[in-house]
Amino acid sequence: MLAYYSFVGFETSVNLAEEVQDPRRSYPRALFGALLTAGAVYLLVGLVASASVPTDRLAASSGPLLEVVRLAGGVPEWLFSLVALVAVANGALLTGIMSSRLAYGMARDGLLPSVLARVLPGRRTPWVAVLATSALSLALALTGEVDALAETLVLLLLVVFVAVNAAVLVLRRRPGEAGHFRVPVVVPWLGLASCLLLFTRVDGAVWLRGLVLVGLGTVLAVVNALRARRSRSAG
Repeated sequence: MLAYYSFVGFETSVNLAEEVQDPRRSYPRALFGALLTAGAVYLLVGLVASASVPTDRLAASSGPLLEVVRLAGGVPEWLFSLVALVAVANGALLTGIMSSRLAYGMARDGLLPSVLARVLPGRRTPWVAVLATSALSLALALTGEVDALAETLVLLLLVVFVAVNAAVLVLRRRPGEAGHFRVPVVVPWLGLASCLLLFTRVDGAVWLRGLVLVGLGTVLAVVNALRARRSRSAG
């Protein structure tokens, strides 16, 4: 499950697709291009690492790529650590952008408190959503180690991916707009199957933490949905 964390990040770009000039044309190409490029890089890194260092040594190490750097030489360990730190920070930044934009969009649709939809007058930055999601991230960071938090994030993303793939199957039955991207029906079915398979690899402690967060989110969504319904009825 922890290895799945290395593939996290591609889905965050969808939250910024509305800022693309022609998302129906540009976004699918950019997304699939990034997936193919990253997949090729991951494959090459895996092949080089396996060819350079014995597999059992890589499996037993807490820093497999660091073992490759040590064996190859030429790159100072402090420089490799700096690059790794920047890479991890970049992943955290992408997750922060995704969560704040997602909270802003849900607030704008009435699924979260409307205060999260407030933006700066000039830059249009959802500053309340940024502060709220950052505070929540800091609070969660105090509840466990990095590996446990990463596995919890993967579990929550799997829940999201199940909902997205199910939504794709429903949306395929609707005509939609002319010229929109239409994915083959086998793709969402394979997505659902892979998510269900990965659910079986989640530890009990991760399930407990994840279900608590999903439960809190569900309660908040129900409360705001009822509030929005009452507002429409009153109007």
